[in-house]
Order: sequence, then structure tokens, then C-alpha cells
Amino acid sequence: MERLQKILETAGVYQWGIVDTGDIRFLQEVRGMCEVNTCRQYGRTWACPPAVGTVEECRERIRKYEKMAVFSVKYDLEDSFDYEGMKAGMAHFKEVCRKIDAEIRSKLDKYMILSNEGCDLCRECTYPDAPCRFPEQAHGSLEGYGILVSGLAGQAGIRYINGKNTVTYFGGLAFNGTVSE
Repeated sequence: MERLQKILETAGVYQWGIVDTGDIRFLQEVRGMCEVNTCRQYGRTWACPPAVGTVEECRERIRKYEKMAVFSVKYDLEDSFDYEGMKAGMAHFKEVCRKIDAEIRSKLDKYMILSNEGCDLCRECTYPDAPCRFPEQAHGSLEGYGILVSGLAGQAGIRYINGKNTVTYFGGLAFNGTVSE
């Protein structure tokens, strides 16, 4: 796990912990939050529902792996209404996930990374008219998979809320075995 820790820390991760994928709860109620389309990504990207499949399909996809490294990055905001700061943090977190992906690629045979909402790889997503342009680089979202992030953070032993005037984004790296050198 030392190699994984180094990769996560180098990418800029604030906190992380490991959970067994068999212990992760997948909830249709969380998917329901996606369906009301608060983030405006539902039905607009290959990384979000319904494109990622049913909650059951997402559960089966994740459970092909033994472990998930749950990780977060905390962003300081000017105040609790700092929408620009939240958006900047969201975009930066996706970059953190891409750094982890690039570094882990040569160290694990099979893995899956889940990120925060949506996908920002393309100016306009091809969904649903054509296949994803970058299927190996697009990361689905934890919530889109039906995972209640606050519960997952607790399982991993990391904080979900990190203080006044902050926002924290979460991701997960599902894998088998250990991370090689």
C-alpha cells in the first residue's frame, strides 16, 4: 500500500482509505438524486446515468474488484456561496483523478476509477448518438453508480465534511491485488 499512498499523495489527495467492494452499499435512492438532474448531467454524458447502466449493473461492475481506495480532496472556499470556487474545485478534482489514472495504469492490470459528477473530457459529449471518444479516460461518478458518498467516506475512515467554507470531492479506485512498483 506504500506505492498506492505515494501515487495518491503525489496526485494531491487530501485523505484516503480502503474498503472491501463487497461492503459498499449501492442504493437506488442515490440514483434517484441523479434522476432529478440537479447537476444537469443526467442523460447528457457517458459517465452518468442512464449511460452507466442500472444500479445493479454498476454494483456487479465494481464487485469484480476486491478493494476500493476511496480518496478525497478538500478545497477552501471564500464563503459557503462561493460557486466559482466549487466549480474550480470540481474541475481540479477531475485532473487529480486523471493523474491517478495515468500513474496507476502501468501498475495494475485491471482497475476502475470513479470520480465526481459528469465528465469534462469533451466540449460536447457524443451521448447518446455515438460511442464515447475516450472510454478508457472517462470516469463514472460514485453517485451515478448509486453509492452514498457520505457512507462510503465513513467506511473508508475519512471525513465527509472538512470544515466551514470548504467543499470536498470524492473518488474511488477499484482494484485487485496490490499496486506494483
